[in-house]
Parts: sequence; C-alpha cells; structure tokens
Amino acid sequence: MQILVVLIIFALVFYFYYKTKYFRTRRPAEKQWLSAKSSMALGLFVALFGLNAFFVHPSTISYVIGTILIVVGGGSVWAGFRAYKHYLPFVMKEAEQQN
Repeated sequence: MQILVVLIIFALVFYFYYKTKYFRTRRPAEKQWLSAKSSMALGLFVALFGLNAFFVHPSTISYVIGTILIVVGGGSVWAGFRAYKHYLPFVMKEAEQQN
C-alpha cells in the first residue's frame, strides 16, 4: 500500500509545518488555532500508521495495535477539529484588529 506511505509522509510534513508556524506566531488565538491544526495532522499520521499496520504484518497483534492507533488518531483528529472550529472566529477577529 504505497498510497498509505505517501499519505503518512504528507501528514507528518503538515504536522511539522503547522508546529513551525505555531512557534513563529505571536498572536495567542492564532497559536491555539495552529495547535489544533497540528493536532489534526498528528492524529491523521497516527491513524494512517495504524491502518498501514493492517497491511504490513497481518497478524492478531498487528490488528489490535492498528485498531488502537486508529482510535487514538481518530480521537486526536476529532478533538483538533473541534478546537479548530472553536478558535476560528477568534483568529478572524484577531486578524481584523491587526490590519
């Protein structure tokens, strides 16, 4: 499953991209917003890694560990998305005040 490997790499790259932007910004709401986006990217990375475990080593232990990783990653994506939606209006307001 080469497509999973490519998606895993993209998720990891987006995580590092958003974390870098998080450390570079000085606005508090934007920091929280970028943290939520990086949480979604990291959760996607973990979930895809768990999904990839199903195909790499098809065994019972691999299925259990893959399922755990998918659940943890999905929870992180869900929590990050909720935080993203929560902080988005504050980021927009902060950007308007900056200009």
